[in-house]
Amino acid sequence: MKIAALTMVHRDHWALGQWYRHHAAALGAANLFVVAHGADPEIARICPGASIITVPRDDLTGFDRRRGQMLDGFQAGLHRVYDWVIRTDADELICWDPTLHDGLAGLFAAHDDVPVLTALGFDLVAQDADGEGPLFAATRHVAFSGHYSKAVAARRPVSFQLHGTKVAPRKLADFPFRMPRGFYLAHLKYADRAALAEATRVRMAVAGGPEGGLPGEGWRLADADAAKFFAQFAAKRPEPWARAEQHAWETLSVKPARLEKHGVVKARALKFDHRTILPDWFASL
Repeated sequence: MKIAALTMVHRDHWALGQWYRHHAAALGAANLFVVAHGADPEIARICPGASIITVPRDDLTGFDRRRGQMLDGFQAGLHRVYDWVIRTDADELICWDPTLHDGLAGLFAAHDDVPVLTALGFDLVAQDADGEGPLFAATRHVAFSGHYSKAVAARRPVSFQLHGTKVAPRKLADFPFRMPRGFYLAHLKYADRAALAEATRVRMAVAGGPEGGLPGEGWRLADADAAKFFAQFAAKRPEPWARAEQHAWETLSVKPARLEKHGVVKARALKFDHRTILPDWFASL
């Protein structure tokens, strides 16, 4: 089985390094595709062996819409060569429970009866007591998130929108929604404080530009948004991984949102009042 991973990035070098190392280990660097939003020679240094496609950054009008359409097109092209295409932001890593799945190929093969797979998402959150070393060994505090439980892998061309899948109106009610147990999306926005500070500065600059259709309040007030997130995380109730993961999966793997206005099928954007700690096996991924 041939599997590709696709992402798009602008200056988020720390996260891109994590994305590259993680997915290159799982899939091989030659199967990674990075869309550089604006020329950036640092990306080639961070991602040796990956294919890098540079697109202009001279006009940010309709940023999210145009970005999504472009990535849909790149993804459709990859499907001519690959059986499955993983598509995430550069600060998102696709993970799997090795006690349930023998790698991504085995996981995807077990679910080839559906066109799209959704991953159970969690925020990985830096704490003062975190150590050194590989990401999942040094940083282990997480909170499950309906918002980041996203459609991330497809076996045929689809349009990913609003963290879900865009479908024709006549298919909205019956489009299959599948979230395999032990299939995760690790969101790294809050996993490194220094990288977050730099990314926050970039987001606020983009959102404050003169063009229309730019990212909204989450980017314009990115500094306040981050402070609010850390305060809310600290207030969550600690739970063991087994209990927290089971509750999040049982809640989000059923009854997806089917948004008639947008024609999108997606996980419900639910929040949980608990936090947990990654099991040891994450450090082996």
